Amino acid sequence: MTKPWTESYPPGVSTELELGDYSSVVDVMDESFRRFPDRVAYVCMGRELTFRQLDAASRALAVWLQEQGAKPGDRVAIMLPNILQFPVVLAGVLRAACVAVPVNPLYTARELQHQLDDSGATVAIVLENFAGTLEEIIGKTSVERVVVASMGDMLGLAKGSMVNFAVRHVKKLVPGYRLPGHVRFNAVLRSGKSGALKKHDCSLLSIAILQYTGGTTGVSKGAILLHRCLVGSMLASEQWMQPALQRKGLHGQATVMCALPLYHVFSLVACGLLGMRIGAKNILVPNPRDLNALIDAAVPHKIHLFPAVNTLYQALLAHPRFRELDFSELAIAVGGGMAVQSRVARDWLQATGAPVVEAYGLSETAAGGTSNRTDIDSFTGTIGLPVPGIEIRIVDDSGNEVSGGAPGEIAIKGPQVMAGYWRRRDDHNQVFTPDGYFKTGDIGIMDTSGFVRIVDRKKDMILVSGFNVYPNEIEEVVSRHPGVLECAAVGVPDEKAGEAVKVYIVKRDPQLAESDILALCSQHLTRYKQPRYIEFRDSLPKTNVGKILRRELRQPVAA
Repeated sequence: MTKPWTESYPPGVSTELELGDYSSVVDVMDESFRRFPDRVAYVCMGRELTFRQLDAASRALAVWLQEQGAKPGDRVAIMLPNILQFPVVLAGVLRAACVAVPVNPLYTARELQHQLDDSGATVAIVLENFAGTLEEIIGKTSVERVVVASMGDMLGLAKGSMVNFAVRHVKKLVPGYRLPGHVRFNAVLRSGKSGALKKHDCSLLSIAILQYTGGTTGVSKGAILLHRCLVGSMLASEQWMQPALQRKGLHGQATVMCALPLYHVFSLVACGLLGMRIGAKNILVPNPRDLNALIDAAVPHKIHLFPAVNTLYQALLAHPRFRELDFSELAIAVGGGMAVQSRVARDWLQATGAPVVEAYGLSETAAGGTSNRTDIDSFTGTIGLPVPGIEIRIVDDSGNEVSGGAPGEIAIKGPQVMAGYWRRRDDHNQVFTPDGYFKTGDIGIMDTSGFVRIVDRKKDMILVSGFNVYPNEIEEVVSRHPGVLECAAVGVPDEKAGEAVKVYIVKRDPQLAESDILALCSQHLTRYKQPRYIEFRDSLPKTNVGKILRRELRQPVAA
């Protein structure tokens, strides 16, 4: 196949991806522990964790797991927000040759039971704030051992005690729970501190993580991410960021703003794992919805790398304390997880001087996929080029490659792509082409230079009188109105056209009227794309990383 994107690469960046002598993610981590022992690896609530301390704590946790009988390949659920315990647990689980299963700690009991049951996790490590949810369903799962962490466990004795008191008794964020036989997190570290870590043979083809999909288009499934997938994604990201760092003249330690939750693949790779690889300092934000706390955490630092979603960029720009943040050395602002709106990108560039580099990836590709060049000067409106190691085809419903810039399903191949879905062998042929390309379910086009533009999710497409209408296009137009804060477009049943367009809007200006939106759409959209219905709401349903859930907006209409 032709690879038009190779001619559009930045100078000095190879289109090929060499995994070197690494046999696992653990090899990459061990190298960083040796190279950067005294650097600060993570900061949370004012407490620093060096690479040397991360090495020791994760080793102790790995030893404890082995002493409890954990075998290579056993699944360990990690039910933690962005606190210092998360990178310790992730590294420890992988060093014990177990499989990490990141879990959204805000899951309901039903959602948690599904993920624990599906993954077959035998160990769960949970923040006490969410232990009550685990209690509700633990008897219906295969979990045998539970480790309970407290918010202040790694903040030092004095500060940790104050934080735990405030969380438990002042803010009352820890509902009562009973988990007989559970072990406290700090007791685990003390127990494993003096033991010897057994080395297990681990290859690039061993499973590292079961990354569960967001479930925005159906039942959440576990993407099998091999060590190969994560090593490939780390090394490709490291290559891809170099032009921006060189242009900015940054040669020392990079500081990463880690506001998105580490249990999400975007943050896990772009912040957590990439940060370990390059010896960066990650500023952990436990709750990105608390913008004041986020700003408090960021103020003491110069931010160099900031992965975020459109809604977070938008919320920060509108916050009265935004100007307190120091973006004078910001090299890369990565936009992923959802489409970045041109208005938000324009305002971000004007405010910070750094363009939003829109990228694209999925749980199934270890966040690898495409990205705009990191040395761009302005927002492009595309999702960029296939990153090193990735090949992309645009295919029709029969799996045949389309030509001439026609829209089709984006199909991805490369070391970063999952091995398949956990316990769902029957799905393999449905999501992979015979020659190994993963069919993403996203509709896109590729131009003659290899740049890819997302048209929309295949399942979100609206069919109006036989014409395909893509919600992203509608939302892009509607969001141009200064009175619109957020919007989402979905298809609703229509007796004549089959489906019609409905737009849900959160107002920025209370005076905004339906007629204002209709006038804007009539100016920029052909008739069949114009919304038939408009509904104003106080908020829109979102995932925990800020992606708007069109599915939840469609369900009441269908009912």
